[in-house]
Amino acid sequence: MKQKILAAAAASLLAATPALADGEWTGFYAGIGIGNLDVDTNVGLSEDDRAYGVHAGYRFDMGQWVVGGELEHDTADFSLAPGVTVDNVTRLKGTVGYDTGMALVYLALGAADVDVGGVGDDTGEFYGIGLAYQLSPRAEISAEVLEHDFDNIGGSGINADATSVNFRASLRF
Repeated sequence: MKQKILAAAAASLLAATPALADGEWTGFYAGIGIGNLDVDTNVGLSEDDRAYGVHAGYRFDMGQWVVGGELEHDTADFSLAPGVTVDNVTRLKGTVGYDTGMALVYLALGAADVDVGGVGDDTGEFYGIGLAYQLSPRAEISAEVLEHDFDNIGGSGINADATSVNFRASLRF
């Protein structure tokens, strides 16, 4: 079901984004973000709260298609239960996107590490969609929706699904 929702959202973004003048996406970028992290577990614990983070990556523009890689770290620090806190999420992300000029619609896939205070950490996978827009040759804004899956966090038997929605600002180098 989640894959169908993400596919429909990506198709909507492609249809709603008009072709603009050619934007150049090749190069390094880094920035900050703010968003929401919603965590649901198999043991009935769930919560959502703000997350703040930093990111850095590189993209290579191949005409209509853009590929890239990124490292992102978000700090959350909210409680699922007494003594159980979601502290942070670190992601290693691969992206492939469609260049519409000043806008880039992309799919993201990768590995994420979640640190849950009182339980431990776990590495899982994630996938999602994003939209980046160039404000100038050196500045861009973007939004992403990512779905995460973590199994047996810290050997506790707790599994978690998490959805993050992030708004980001980046400088390009």
